Amino acid sequence: MRKNQLKQKLQQGEVVLGLFTNCAYPAFIEICGHAGFDFVVIDLEHGPLHPLVAEDLCRAADCVGLSPIVRVRKNDAPQIQRALDIGSAGVQVPQIETLADALAVVRGAKYSPLGERGLSFYTRAGVYSSAGTQITDQLNEESMVVVHVEGKRGVDNLAEIVSVPHIDVIFLGPYDLSQSLGIPGQVQDPRVIELMQNAVGTIRNAGKAVGTFADNPQTAKQWIDAGVQYIALGVDVGVFLRACQTLLKAVRG
Repeated sequence: MRKNQLKQKLQQGEVVLGLFTNCAYPAFIEICGHAGFDFVVIDLEHGPLHPLVAEDLCRAADCVGLSPIVRVRKNDAPQIQRALDIGSAGVQVPQIETLADALAVVRGAKYSPLGERGLSFYTRAGVYSSAGTQITDQLNEESMVVVHVEGKRGVDNLAEIVSVPHIDVIFLGPYDLSQSLGIPGQVQDPRVIELMQNAVGTIRNAGKAVGTFADNPQTAKQWIDAGVQYIALGVDVGVFLRACQTLLKAVRG
């Protein structure tokens, strides 16, 4: 099986750039790869996508050297297992608030002895049984685990969450963090910024990579300068909308 290039880049301290995708058309994933993105988050939480579609999007990503990460709807072992069984580079799990939540993610994402992920070799991840029974160790090593800390309770428990082994990225969700502070959508409010800056320090001191969402270049650069390595630069439908608006404005004035 292939080495997880995204995981290697993060371990080497590189900044990686990605995009959330809600579109089911595999060509959009290929375009992201040709554009130079490092990863794409196939969104099964907020988007309308189905796991069967997500599997084809993973294939499209593999064709262009793009790392496909699948975001599940919730911290649920069967959903985590399926997100990895379809051959993704990793799973992204929302709304992690406690030590118990973080431990549950790892149990669902890793095979024994690291976790309790259900075992079948007859999957895309298992190369449809052609890779042999030793592949579980390789999958444990190569698969990525990304957890969202996106509420004040999660930030309050961050010191415990970052202590959990085999979590690669702690993703700070600015929009849900703003909502948890009673100021929904105000992601540039000083209270949100301060909360995230403190969290970045805690995560990096624990030796884990930090991720976040940035829907404009200025915000992305701000968080890269603060030490964030894993940046999602918006959502495919939003990128397309802004491109259309810019094109029409240029013609119509």
